[in-house]
Amino acid sequence: MNIYLTLLGIIFLYMNAWYFISVIKKRNDVADIAWGLGFVLVAWAAFLLIGSYQLRPLVITLLVTIWGVRLASHIYARNKNKPEDSRYLAWRKDWGKWFTIRSYFQVFMLQGFLLFLISIPIIFIHTQKANAVYVFDILGLLVWSFGFYFEVVGDRQLKQHIADKKNKGKLMESGLWKYTRHPNYFGEVTLWWGIFIVVLSFPNALFTLVGPVTITILILFVSGIPLLEKKYAGRPDFEAYKKRTSVFIPLPPKSA
Repeated sequence: MNIYLTLLGIIFLYMNAWYFISVIKKRNDVADIAWGLGFVLVAWAAFLLIGSYQLRPLVITLLVTIWGVRLASHIYARNKNKPEDSRYLAWRKDWGKWFTIRSYFQVFMLQGFLLFLISIPIIFIHTQKANAVYVFDILGLLVWSFGFYFEVVGDRQLKQHIADKKNKGKLMESGLWKYTRHPNYFGEVTLWWGIFIVVLSFPNALFTLVGPVTITILILFVSGIPLLEKKYAGRPDFEAYKKRTSVFIPLPPKSA
């Protein structure tokens, strides 16, 4: 059977399992934990099912594992002993009697499909048999590392800021957050482009562009930056921060 269809089926079963967990726990934000771990599942399933056992697929699988487990752990720790994330609470209220069915399709099934699209470069790498190391391999790993650094350090700086009681009610504006309003989102998008660059080592790889393009659109225009900035819109401190700080790509802050 086509490996892409097989992995799509695995993702379908995986997201169904997380949907039932969400029903039992009565909180849909478990979908955020499922997100990172889903890519880990796809990477290892592709590695084992295709069975090439070469260096490039192994390295990509390990990088995806490091990223996915770290992200899931971070989100779990952030949500532990707290109410359901405000985004999901709002949907719970807005969807009313249709909440159960809409959660299934609009949260878990949709997320599973997007997960599949973003995973296409990972799957493609596992189908290639070449052992040689190409310039694109090295360049892609450097870009991935740069993105991973921004995501991890951005998350850590924000966590430390929130943990300090003196910062209650204050925006995070230092560290990487001085140069971009969303260093963690910038990092996530960048590392996926890094994996796509590795894919360019092989011919007929342009169709995998759907992966990084999908995550870029999601972060920039759909569920990432727009939803988060909507929460702070109108706050004087945020509007001032917004004027001097790049929304996404790290840049020197503008003078006041």
